[in-house]
Amino acid sequence: MPLKLSAFPKCYLDKIAGERSMSVFDWIEMARVLDADGLEMYEGFFTSLDASYLDHLGDTIRAAGFEMPMLCCSPDFTNPDPDARKRAVDREAEMIRVTRRLGGPRSVCRVLSGQRYPDVDRRQGLDWVVSCIEQVLPVAREYDIVLGLENHYKDGFWTFPEFAQKQDIFLELVAAIPDRTHFGVQYDPSNALVAGDDPIALLEAVADRVVSMHASDRYLAPGFTLDELRQADGTLGYSPNLRHGVTGEGLNDYDAIFRILAGAGYRGWVSIEDGMNGMDEMAASLAFLRTKVARYFPLGQ
Repeated sequence: MPLKLSAFPKCYLDKIAGERSMSVFDWIEMARVLDADGLEMYEGFFTSLDASYLDHLGDTIRAAGFEMPMLCCSPDFTNPDPDARKRAVDREAEMIRVTRRLGGPRSVCRVLSGQRYPDVDRRQGLDWVVSCIEQVLPVAREYDIVLGLENHYKDGFWTFPEFAQKQDIFLELVAAIPDRTHFGVQYDPSNALVAGDDPIALLEAVADRVVSMHASDRYLAPGFTLDELRQADGTLGYSPNLRHGVTGEGLNDYDAIFRILAGAGYRGWVSIEDGMNGMDEMAASLAFLRTKVARYFPLGQ
C-alpha cells in the first residue's frame, strides 16, 4: 500500500510549545485543509499529561480525520548530571506511554542522543546514550512502541547541538542498539545536509533500519555554496543562508531517497517538517510527496 503522509507544524513550534500563544488544538483545526493522513506531535505541545486531556486530544485528532503516527521527544541522555539523565529516561518512558495512548501500537516515539556538551567526550557520551536507550527499550516493548533515533541537528529549546549529529557517531550509536523490532532510525535528509554529510550516503547505510522519516528541504541563498557555509567543525548550523523551502525544490534528491526506501521495503510514515513560509508551502510539499509516493510505492506493492 502507498506510504502515508503526516504533517508537523515546524512553523508554529515556538507559538505552541514556547510562548503558548497557540494551542495544539488550534493547529489541528488549521490542518484540516491539508492533504495529510496524520499529524505528528511534539512533547512540548501538551499542557497536561492527564488521561482526560490526552484522550480529548486523541479524539480531536481523529475527529479531524487524522492519525497520530509519531511523537517527537528530545531526551538529553548526555547530560553530565546523572540525576538529569535519570529524569530524561523517566520522561522518555512517560512519552512512550503517551505515544501508545495517542497513536496506538507500532507508533513511533522519537529518541535523541542528547546535547553535545563541551566536556563530554565521544566514548563517555556513547556509553551514556546506549545505557539510557537500553533502559527505555523495555517500556517500548511493553507498549509495543518503536523508538526512532533521529539524525538530528538540535532541539529548538537546547543550548548545544546534537551529540550524534555527525554521521560517523550516529552510525556507531545505531549499531550499538541491535533491537530491530522496537528501535530504528528516524531519518531526516535535511539534517544530514545541516551536519555537512551526504543524505543519500547516510540513508544507504541505515535503509534497512528506517522506521520513520521527516521530509523537508533546504536551499542555498543566492551566491552561497555548502562549502562556504561549513564551520570549522564540519557542521553547518542554521545559517540564514541555508533556508527552508517547499519539499522537492531544495538540495535533497527525493527520487534517490524514495528509490532507496522502496528497495529496502520501507512501509513507515513520511512526515513533512514545513510551513516556515506559510501553509501554502506545506500544502505544496504534501502535493509533491504524493507524486513520489505514487511513483515509488504504487497500490498493490
